[in-house]
Amino acid sequence: MSDHFTVDSFAFLEELAANNSRDWFTEHKQDYEDQVRSPALAFIDAVGERLPEFAPHFVADSRKMGGSLMRVYRDTRFGKDKTPYKTNIGIQFRHETGKDVHAPGYYAHISASECFVGVGIWHPASDALLKIRRLIADEPELWLAARDDAQFSRWFNLAGDSLKTAPRGFAKDHAMIEDLRRKDFIAISQIAPALVEQEDFAAIACDYFTTAQPMMQFLCKALRLPC
Repeated sequence: MSDHFTVDSFAFLEELAANNSRDWFTEHKQDYEDQVRSPALAFIDAVGERLPEFAPHFVADSRKMGGSLMRVYRDTRFGKDKTPYKTNIGIQFRHETGKDVHAPGYYAHISASECFVGVGIWHPASDALLKIRRLIADEPELWLAARDDAQFSRWFNLAGDSLKTAPRGFAKDHAMIEDLRRKDFIAISQIAPALVEQEDFAAIACDYFTTAQPMMQFLCKALRLPC
């Protein structure tokens, strides 16, 4: 058992991707506990010690189930992919008012094929999306200051889905139309697996999260949430 992610954590994820079945996972459940869940919960606790310094209204919850660590079990009801397990580690530190993954938050994604940290709000509810768009439209200088902040834009790239046309109620020729079309307000920074394997990965992740404060403060202002 390790208190931080190691090369063995990535090896387990690779093996799970190659053997994504209930029988295999049951046989290797202790490996999952030792190489994935234990270091993930330790990482959550370590980030939780730092969150009050820059994001006091965001939560690090190190419960085994129902907390910041996302379920390893996939929801196979609606998709074509019926493999039972996720082959990545997903960790979200969401706003204290949020009830699910659609709340604003900070995120870490770890898999054998890709590692990144992320910030923002993914697939927000329609009322939350409208509030964000309205603030962009009404006070574009605030949005531009956040989006184009030197440190943030150097470390992160905006990502997510967008509409093909202007959202209802907004002019097609609005100066901010490219951003108003966004359905997600998330930003991602790719990181090397070697960083994830560092004992101080929590501090590294929080350095990334701290540079995203302009974006997170904008979103909290739009949603009328304490930040």
